[in-house]
Amino acid sequence: MPCNRLPEQLETERLLIRVPRRGDGPVFNEAVLESLPLLAPWLGWVTPPPTLEQSEASCRRFHARWLLDESLVVFFFLKDSGRLVGGSGLHDADWTLRRFEIGYWCRAGHEGQGLMTEGVRALAEHALGELGANRVFITCDERNVRSWKLAERAGFRHEGTLVNERLDLQGRLRTTRVYARTPA
Repeated sequence: MPCNRLPEQLETERLLIRVPRRGDGPVFNEAVLESLPLLAPWLGWVTPPPTLEQSEASCRRFHARWLLDESLVVFFFLKDSGRLVGGSGLHDADWTLRRFEIGYWCRAGHEGQGLMTEGVRALAEHALGELGANRVFITCDERNVRSWKLAERAGFRHEGTLVNERLDLQGRLRTTRVYARTPA
């Protein structure tokens, strides 16, 4: 019988993956501010840059949504140093369909090390195994090549490309790539 509870913490070989909590605002804020040039073209929540207070409030809100089983926003910390290297999550949980969307971001200076792939793969495998997910999916702007390459490395299958599917952050039509993993 699948579990109906999102975990507070997961571990991989190199990562401690856990739900943000009270007091994480400063490290979250620092990571986002360091990474603005990488994140701003794709993620609307980083513009304008968040204040320390806003980052702390976000961490508390993420924790509250986890308590309600609405969403699992997580941070990726290096096990050996405790450094925050990125974030991800199982968003907008649909417990009836057992469907989850995964999003992710990487802290500047930690790209190209396979850390995000490792974390995203772990989240997808947890959803498909422990949570009994019928579908775990990723959507990303076709121009965000790093994002869709990560989806492929994490074992997601390209299901299709939706042309002019939504507006990007600059108000232009965007083409969206859709990736998914389903039970074997």
